[in-house]
Amino acid sequence: MNFTIRDATKNDMPSVLGLIKELAEFEKEPDAVEVTAKSLIEDGFGNSPAFKCFVAEVNNVVVGAAIVYDRFSTWKGKILHLEDLIVSQDMRNYGIGSSLLNEVVKHGHNLGVKRINWEVLDWNEGAIKLYEAKGAKVLRDWNVVHLDENGIKNYIANLS
Repeated sequence: MNFTIRDATKNDMPSVLGLIKELAEFEKEPDAVEVTAKSLIEDGFGNSPAFKCFVAEVNNVVVGAAIVYDRFSTWKGKILHLEDLIVSQDMRNYGIGSSLLNEVVKHGHNLGVKRINWEVLDWNEGAIKLYEAKGAKVLRDWNVVHLDENGIKNYIANLS
């Protein structure tokens, strides 16, 4: 399978949104996606981009994406967060996910980060095997904590 990994452009964002929606289906949360192609363009390609995106392309069709952004660790310093690594279902097992992860790690290395981190669902054994084979540690004793938009509003309302 011939594919190309490259930096995403604004024109790729509708395809990236399609991959995000496909991931939401895979993760059993099909109604959770709120971003739009327009918001991806505004947030990723403005004066102060909130994220960087790499895409995988086969025959000029985007079939995978990796979305990263900068973070800071009080213990380590500058780190990179991999928000999502997505490969379209019918394009898996061709090395595309591995190549996208390679690009993310090279990007982090070039930035001089101390760590790259991301989450993986405990039932996504295919992804876990890939990450562990690449040398990543899956920290099974940590829990991810989210405070969603309604939670934030309730939190603020209860401050007074």
